[in-house]
Amino acid sequence: MNLQNKKFPSQIFRAYDIRGHISLLTPELVKAIAYGLVMQYQKLGQTQLAIGYDARLTSPQYAEIIRQVCEEKGLYAIIIGCCSTPLLYFIARQFEGNGIMLTASHNAKTDNGVKWIIQGEPPCPDQIQQVALAACSIFAPEEKILIEPMQHEIGVKYCLEYQHALLKDIQLKRPFKVVLDGLNGSAGRCAVLVLKKMGCDLTLIRCEANGHFPDHAPDPSQEKHLVELRKTVLEQQADIGIALDGDGDRLVLINENGTTISADRLLSLFSEICLKTHPGHEVVFDVKCSTMVANTVRHLGGQAKMIRTGSSFLRSYMAKSQGKAVFGGEYAGHYVFNDGRGFGYDDGLYAALRVLEYLSQQPDLTLSKALLAYPERSCTEDLYISTHSEEPTAVLHDVEVKSHDFDAQLSKIDGVRLDFEDGFGIIRASNTGEYFTVRFDADNPVRLNDIRHTFVSMLSDRYPQIAQDILDAQ
Repeated sequence: MNLQNKKFPSQIFRAYDIRGHISLLTPELVKAIAYGLVMQYQKLGQTQLAIGYDARLTSPQYAEIIRQVCEEKGLYAIIIGCCSTPLLYFIARQFEGNGIMLTASHNAKTDNGVKWIIQGEPPCPDQIQQVALAACSIFAPEEKILIEPMQHEIGVKYCLEYQHALLKDIQLKRPFKVVLDGLNGSAGRCAVLVLKKMGCDLTLIRCEANGHFPDHAPDPSQEKHLVELRKTVLEQQADIGIALDGDGDRLVLINENGTTISADRLLSLFSEICLKTHPGHEVVFDVKCSTMVANTVRHLGGQAKMIRTGSSFLRSYMAKSQGKAVFGGEYAGHYVFNDGRGFGYDDGLYAALRVLEYLSQQPDLTLSKALLAYPERSCTEDLYISTHSEEPTAVLHDVEVKSHDFDAQLSKIDGVRLDFEDGFGIIRASNTGEYFTVRFDADNPVRLNDIRHTFVSMLSDRYPQIAQDILDAQ
C-alpha cells in the first residue's frame, strides 16, 4: 500500500505517535486510524481498552469516533474522560494494559494526535506505520463526518483511583508552599487535588483545562512560557514551582529563587535518589542529555545507558530491562521511575512528588541546595536548523567522516553525537519535518563556543547554509 494514495497525510504518523494539524487529522482520518488501531489490538488477541482525551476542543469528539469503531468491531472500549496521559496509562492497567489517548501533548491548539499502549507498552515505529497503512487503505475523505461540540467530561472515579495510588506511594514528611502551573492542559485538575491532599499550600496558575489555550501552547520547555510561574514563585516565596505540559507527561521545575531547573540537573538528582536504593543499576537517558548525566551516574556507581530520543523508546527500554534500569529520563522533561515505585511510565506530577518527598526528608533542604552537586551547564536549547533541501543522511554521513579528525567519542544511536572531555555536540534529523535538531553543551561558555565551531567547520565546505544557520542560531 502506497502511503501517498489519496493525498494521505503520512507525515503525521511519526516515530512515536500520531500528531498533526487538525486540517490533516480530520474526523474522517481519525475514523480510519481507529480501524487500524482496532486491527492491531485484535491481531494481538486484545479484547478491551480505555480511551482518554486531553483539553483540546476536538478531543472528546475524536475519542467518541474511536469508541464507536471499537464497538462496531467487537472491541470493548470505555471513555474515561478528560485526563492526563499518565492517568490514562494508570487506568489502562485494568484493561489488560490497553489504552488510547487523544492528545497533541505540548503542541499548539491547532493540533491533535493519538498515543496508545498495547499490553502496557507503547507501539514501536513499525506498529505506527502498520496503523498508517491500514488507515490509508480505508481512508475516505469524501465521507465528511460532522462533529458537534462536546463537553469535556471528568471521570471522577478514575481520577480518585489515580490519586489514591499517588497518595499511597509518596510520603511527605513536611508540607511545602507550591505554585502549580497546569498550562490549561488536562493534568492540572487532578494535580491540584493530589497536592492539596498532601497538605501543600497551593497557588494555582492555569489549572483548569481550556482547549483554547488562551495564553500560549501548553509547552513548559520554553522559558517564555514560564514567566508567570517564576514571578509567582518569587512573589509567594514558594518552595517550588511545578509546570506540567498539555497532557501531563512532562515536567519542568522552578526552584525557590525563581531559577528554571534544566532536565540534565533533574536527571542527575533522580539518578542519585534511585541509585541510593538500587546501587549498581542502570540509568537510561536520551542522546540530547549532557555529559554531566553520564558522569553523575558513573560517579554514583551506576551504569549509564544512552538511547535514542523519544519517550516511547524510553518506556519500551525500561519495560524490557527486567528491573535492571531503575530510572530513565529525557532532555525534553520525561522522567520514568522503575525502582519498585512509580508505574514505569512518564508522569510529570509523580516526578514532581518524588522531588518534594526527597526534600521533605531533611528539615531545611531546598531545591537549590539539593542541586548544588549538579551545577548548571553552559549549553544551548534544541536548535532547529533547516535542511536547505539537502538529504539528511548524506549530511550526517559527512559529519561522521569528518568527526574522526577530532579527539571525541562518536555515537550514532540517533544522528551524530560527539562527546569531548568537557562537553558534547549533536546533530540529528527530525522525525517530523525538514530540519535538523542540534544541541551543544560544555563545562564553560568558551568550550561551548569551541564545540559549536567544531560542528560548523565540519559542515562549512559542502553545506555552507547549514553551517551558517548553526553559527547564527540562538
